[in-house]
Amino acid sequence: MTASITIRPASAADIPALAALKLHCFRDTFGPTGFAIPYPPADLAVFEADSYGEPTVARELADSTHCTWVAQDGDGALVAYVHIGPSKLPHPEREDGDGELYQLYLRREVQGAGLGKQLLDLALEELTSWGRPIWIGVWQGNLKAQHVYAGRGFEIVGEYRFAVGDWRDEEFIMRRK
Repeated sequence: MTASITIRPASAADIPALAALKLHCFRDTFGPTGFAIPYPPADLAVFEADSYGEPTVARELADSTHCTWVAQDGDGALVAYVHIGPSKLPHPEREDGDGELYQLYLRREVQGAGLGKQLLDLALEELTSWGRPIWIGVWQGNLKAQHVYAGRGFEIVGEYRFAVGDWRDEEFIMRRK
């Protein structure tokens, strides 16, 4: 399946499609067909607009401290992405200059064919080049992601509460030195 997929840096031309992909993947992962977290609708609406709206995606792509790569299928549709940048996780050992894997998501129809591994490898290679610890926030209920990251040398070093409006998700903070 990944043979007809191209991975490339995201560009400003991708903003509408990338914003739509980010929203789709979030809903698919955490909504009724995924982990089914019962977010209050008002909190969810604010979070989705703030996190996945085109203005936010445009700011992320314009920020030289962030890197986003997209995976595009043979028809030109975006099917996956990874987004990294300076860590902002609330941990006492996190320092300015540390990196963070913010998001790594794939549409369901391209999962299981190695594309996620390719994107993760790309992101970790870039973050490793910074010469600093790498951080990830992972929802405590996402055991598969925790397992994948642990296999890449990450360990759980703390917890925090990730805001989705007034709702708070319990998350682990993982770090690779």
